[in-house]
Parts: sequence; structure tokens; C-alpha cells
Amino acid sequence: MNSRRQNVIDTAHKLFIEKGYQATSIQDILDGSGISKGTFYNYFPSKGELFIAIFRSYHKKIRQAREELLIGQDLADIEIFIKQLELHMMVNKQSKLLILIEEVRVSNDDELKQFINRIQLLGIRWVYSRFLDIFGETKKPYLLDSAILFLGMMTHLNHFNYKAKTISSPEIKVIRYCMNRIVHIVNEVAESGEQILDPELIDTWIPNFRCNLHTSHNDLLQSTLALKKATNKALPCSEDRTKAIELIDFIHEEITQSSKPRQFLIESLLNTLKTQYATIAQQYVENFEENINSCLSQFEQEI
Repeated sequence: MNSRRQNVIDTAHKLFIEKGYQATSIQDILDGSGISKGTFYNYFPSKGELFIAIFRSYHKKIRQAREELLIGQDLADIEIFIKQLELHMMVNKQSKLLILIEEVRVSNDDELKQFINRIQLLGIRWVYSRFLDIFGETKKPYLLDSAILFLGMMTHLNHFNYKAKTISSPEIKVIRYCMNRIVHIVNEVAESGEQILDPELIDTWIPNFRCNLHTSHNDLLQSTLALKKATNKALPCSEDRTKAIELIDFIHEEITQSSKPRQFLIESLLNTLKTQYATIAQQYVENFEENINSCLSQFEQEI
């Protein structure tokens, strides 16, 4: 069922790019994916929900790829951040997601407009969190302003550069150019004490994601990365290593992305991790489990 659902998502994505979101009918999607109307509505309540599923599918891929780039790396390394951004921009370019975003922005679909706004806010939050890694807590009051400035610079430079076609390999050059500028800006505003937006506003803009801002969630991310690194060392067989990494990613996603994490499922998967992959250093597994419990406890308090 998951593969059939993904096929519908892939088919709809292609049709939305070729014909436009508004011009693509549900019948077009049914014909393209070879499913019945009843099956379609079992997967998606509406065409709008299918549009959202496309973005969630790519967001998951991007998030996992970004995290993989952090394994065994210094979070404060600007070069790693640049690689993460380049990856993100290349996925957006190849998938043409920005075309869909622009069409929705001028549509009358308020629900999808709100979803696009949330995507934008999630992007700001991620850049802000990475700026915290890079510039440190002492610069925190100025990093939300800086994240917004940084994304604005990249958006407009990319837009006009694509129109002018003035440089080759534009993604990496634009990212590096903007990053060089923002380093100076952060230092300047920190020295002058100038601040427009309080970083605490992030939590009010996207309240559905408050759990992600807790220290317990940050600790979980670090223990996840450490466990992946230990797994790579402990499992020489590529197939076993891949399955173990997928298991770790699934547990992490169940906690951080689900509106109601399934604790029984998490416990079962943890048990599988501990029994089937016992060669992984137990200290990393135990730290991972400890942070999972901490995050689940925090989640219970919030809801």
C-alpha cells in the first residue's frame, strides 16, 4: 500500500508540474496512477491533501539527508551548513517545488496558503537553529533576524541570477556569498546590540512544533547522530547497517514528526534494535533510549 500511495504522489507531482495544480483534475491523477476513485480517497481526503503529501515526502528526504551530513561532524562547521543548504536547494530545483509554491501563493486556496507559510516558517526555524550551532548562545538574541535576512538574500539573489544566468554552479556560489555576508552581519549586530525580532517568537509562529524546541529534542538529535556513527563502525555488513540506520531514523521520526507518537511501537523497535544489533556499543543505544523517554515525557506534559 505504501508503494501504491507513493506512486500516486509521484504521478500527481509530475502532473502538477506539467499542467499546473489548478488545471490538474483528480481524474487526471486516477488515469495517470491507475487507481480507482475509492482508492484515491482512502489515501487522500482531497487534492489539497495530496499536494501537502508531496511536500511532506520531499521534506522527509531533505531532513534525513541534512542529518546524515552531520554524522561525525562539528555542528559549528560552516562548511557543513553550506553543504546542507546546497543539498536542499538542489532538491528544490530538481523537484520544481518552488513552481508549485508560486502557483499556490496566487490561488484562492487559503488552506494551502497556510501550509506554504508553515513551510517558510519551518525553513526559518531550521536556519535559526543551525545559526545557534554555528554562532553560539552569546549571539542568540540576533540570530532570528539574521536567519530571515540570510534567507531573503538567498531567495532574491537566486531569483535574479536565474533570470540573468550570470554564473555557473549558482547554488553553491550564492550560498557561500550570502554566508560570508551574514557572518559579518551577525558580528556587527551583536556588537551594536541591535535586535528587531525576539527569537522566542519562533514558538508562537509555529506552536504545533513546540516539542522540537525543547532541550530534550536537541539531546535526542545528538544521541541519534552518535548512535548512527556507532552503527557504521559496529556493522561491517552494508545490508545490516542500512537496516539498523533505517530503524533508528524511523524511531526518531516517530517522535519528532508524529502528532501523537506511538509509544508501544517505539518500545518494540527499540527492543529490535537492542536484540538484533547487539554489536552496537550499548552506551550509545542506552543514551538514545534515555533521550527518547525524556522527549516522550516532555510531549506528555505539553499535550
